[in-house]
Amino acid sequence: MKRVALVFFILIISSSVGNSQGEIDIQQKAFYRNEKSIGLMLNSTGYGLSLRYGKRINFFDKKIFEGDISILKHPKEYKTTNPSFPNNRRFVFGKLNFAFTIRGGMGFQHMIFKKIDQGGIAIRYIISGGPSFGFYKPIYYDVLYSVSLYESEIRSEKFNVSIHYPQDIYRPSSFFKGVDEIKIVPGAYGKIGMNFEYSKLDRTIHAIEIGFTFDAFLKKIPIMASEDNHRFFPAFFVSYRFGRIIDPKTPLPESPKRNLSEPERNPVFIGY
Repeated sequence: MKRVALVFFILIISSSVGNSQGEIDIQQKAFYRNEKSIGLMLNSTGYGLSLRYGKRINFFDKKIFEGDISILKHPKEYKTTNPSFPNNRRFVFGKLNFAFTIRGGMGFQHMIFKKIDQGGIAIRYIISGGPSFGFYKPIYYDVLYSVSLYESEIRSEKFNVSIHYPQDIYRPSSFFKGVDEIKIVPGAYGKIGMNFEYSKLDRTIHAIEIGFTFDAFLKKIPIMASEDNHRFFPAFFVSYRFGRIIDPKTPLPESPKRNLSEPERNPVFIGY
C-alpha cells in the first residue's frame, strides 16, 4: 500500500511539473545560493526526517551538512491483534525493541542540469556520509493473566518468547514505557541519491529525492525475538524536500515603507 501511495504521489508531482514548463522566468535570481531544506523520507526500513544545509562552492557544486532521524524496522515485522479483542491497538508479535537511527554527516552535491525556464527541473546528485547511532528501547505489552475462571488481570511486561503467545497479549503498553532503558550502538552511514528540484520560485525549494542509504553498526540491533537480527541496514529511499535559498549577497527586495509621521498626499487632478 505504501508503494502504491508513493507512486501515486510522484505521478501527481510529475504531471504538475510537466504542465508548468515553458514559462519565461523573469524573477530576480539569487546568486550565492546557500540553502536550507527539510526532507520527509520513506524508505524500505521505515520512515524518517532529514535536515540539510548546503553551502555554495561554485555555480554547480555545494558542500552539504545533514542530520537524519529514521525508524529501523525488521523485514519480518507484521502487525496483528488479539483475536478476542480485534478493536484494540495492533502490535508486532515477537518484537523486542523499537529502534531508530540518528545520523550526522557531510557530503557533496553537484548539479547535472540546471533549470532552463520557470517550470523546469534542476537535476543534481548527492553523496554524503558520517557517524550513525542506533537507538533501541524495549517494548512493553499488556499481558492477560487468569486469576479465576471468570477474571483476568493485566500486567505490563517485556516480550518473552518462551511464555507469551498472541492470545495472551491484550494490547501494546504505552510507547513511553521503557524510555529510561534506551541503549545506543555506534556505527556509520553512507548515502547516494538523485535530487529533482522543480520549484517555480527562485528562492524556494521543492524537490523529490531518491537514492540508497547504508547503515553499519558495531553489533546487531535486537529488534525481534529471533537470531535473524542485523547490524547492516541497506535501504532505498524517496523523500520530498522543501526549504529556501539563502543568499546573503543579494537579499530579498523589501517593499517601500511609508513614513507615518508624514500626511498622506492624494493626487490632485486639474480639469480644463
